[in-house]
Amino acid sequence: MITLNQVEYKYNEGTPMETEALHEVSLEIKDGEFIGLIGHTGSGKSTLIQHLNGLMKATGGDILYNGESIYREGFSMKELRSKVGLVFQYPEHQLFEVDVFTDVCFGPKNQGRSKEEIETRAKEALSLVGIGESYYKKSPFELSGGEKRRVAIAGVLAMEPEVLILDEPTAGLDPKGRDEILGQLGRLHRERGITVILVSHSMEDVAKYVDRIMVMNHGRLVFNDTPRAVFAHYKELEEMGLAAPQVTYIAHALKAAGFPMKTDVITVAEAEEAILRTLDMEQER
Repeated sequence: MITLNQVEYKYNEGTPMETEALHEVSLEIKDGEFIGLIGHTGSGKSTLIQHLNGLMKATGGDILYNGESIYREGFSMKELRSKVGLVFQYPEHQLFEVDVFTDVCFGPKNQGRSKEEIETRAKEALSLVGIGESYYKKSPFELSGGEKRRVAIAGVLAMEPEVLILDEPTAGLDPKGRDEILGQLGRLHRERGITVILVSHSMEDVAKYVDRIMVMNHGRLVFNDTPRAVFAHYKELEEMGLAAPQVTYIAHALKAAGFPMKTDVITVAEAEEAILRTLDMEQER
């Protein structure tokens, strides 16, 4: 669906303040994937995702959407941005209308949809993120942090994107709000088959939800593999200011203490299963 070929980006190119933010990044994002994008602050994550829907233009390389260069003369950036939806960090800053329903209608209205279709899309999008009719006439600013995030996501979903990109959607939320947002995203991916790209600092979140992890470091794509394969490089991730999920370290500590269990677990559920299986095997002996 989206292909990056040797993409580069330099801030303030051609000036004494020139800074390289992306260096020869090549990758593919396929239809229906759930991808995690991780990296320390300044690694190039936010710069990268803003290239995927044309908000930033590469200073080198090319980006293809469904096989077509987005830099081709005549290519519709407006169409691209309706198909590749981006929810920024602290997405409640994207809310501005008088009430929740009007806010979610804004995107499809700008697409030139009929009034009936606009309202149908808005209702469906709000339902998908768990916002009921009792919220429709509320001001977005009366909502909790988690509710604001869900309304902002609904505003993007109402445009029926093929790809949904979320930059730290759980930042600043309490555990309950974080679990609600991630649960809704997981359900959207399963039920709608929508491609999701999740930018996150939480290794536990990406381990639990995504199919593939892309790791950025100093503007370079250094890992691009399954969560288990990526977290097997936890020592190298630590050198980049990252880490593996906490449960992975616990598994290694248990192994070092003499408990005979596998160490490639990346979620609490996997660790529980591995411990119980090991205990059962020990009892059978």
